[in-house]
This record gives sequence, structure tokens and C-alpha cells, in this order.
Amino acid sequence: MTDAVTDLRDIPFLTADGSSATLRDYDPRDGEGVILVVNVASKCGLTPQYEQLEELQKTYADRGFTVLGFPCNQFMGQEPGSMEEILEYCSMTWGVSFPVVDKIRVNGSHAAPLYKALKQTPTVEGEKGRITWNFEKFLLTPDGAVHRFRPTTKPDDPKIVQVIEAHLPA
Repeated sequence: MTDAVTDLRDIPFLTADGSSATLRDYDPRDGEGVILVVNVASKCGLTPQYEQLEELQKTYADRGFTVLGFPCNQFMGQEPGSMEEILEYCSMTWGVSFPVVDKIRVNGSHAAPLYKALKQTPTVEGEKGRITWNFEKFLLTPDGAVHRFRPTTKPDDPKIVQVIEAHLPA
């Protein structure tokens, strides 16, 4: 495991109830799991991706995978609700069972430290920097790699599924 992933997995953020946590706290295999970090929103054209995120969670959770949702209201105010409203919406509308943590900022001077670090990862096209929209995805693997996928790449895209399957036990 590289220092970059160790550092990423140790950057604190707040949970939905206001407690401090790190990615390590959500790693089902203590540093050997695969985590998909996604900035989410409830009122976005991409919001139906919740369904695919939940399907990934159900399919791979028992092998050491988890989705971690980070609500963000920076893109046209598409996540305006309180944490209670966001959690209820995710559960009731999409049946979300994966963790959804406290609302954050992903861009700008007040961006969450985890997202400041994640944005250093280039996409497959070689682009890094700003989060472009809701549902940008970062897949952290035990070998130290971080794979970045743009918002329009669906969670069940073969490129994402191949990375997940390659890093989980059979």
C-alpha cells in the first residue's frame, strides 16, 4: 500500500451524526477493501445513479467493498436538504444501505480535505482538478491506486466493475 492511500484513508471527515471518521473506518477489510467515494445530490439529473450505487453495494459488500456517499450542494443547489432529509430521501427513494456522511464542499477554498486530496487524481483522460458535477467517483483499491471517473460514467460501467472485481477476493 502506498503512502498516498494511507494518507487518503486517514483524512478525517464528519459522519451524518457529526462524529469524526476516516475512510479507514469504512474499509470492510482493514486496508484491503475497495471503497467508492462519490459526491451525491438528491435533485440532480444523475440522481438515479443511487440505484446503481446501491446495486454495487449489495453485490460486492460481502467481498470487502463499500460505497461512501458525500452529499454536496455546490452544483446548482441540488442537495439543499438537512442531513435528516437527505438520509430519509436516500433510504425511502433509493433503498440506500451504504453510508452517507455529512454534507461537504468539494471545490473551492473550503473544500473538504479529503476532496482536496482526491482531486489530485487524474481521470482516465488525464484530467485532474475540480470536481465537475455531482456523482464524480473515486475508487480506492488496496494496491494504493485511486481511479477517478467523471459524473456521467455510470456506477455499473464495465470500467468501474472491472477495477472492483480485480481487487476483491473471489
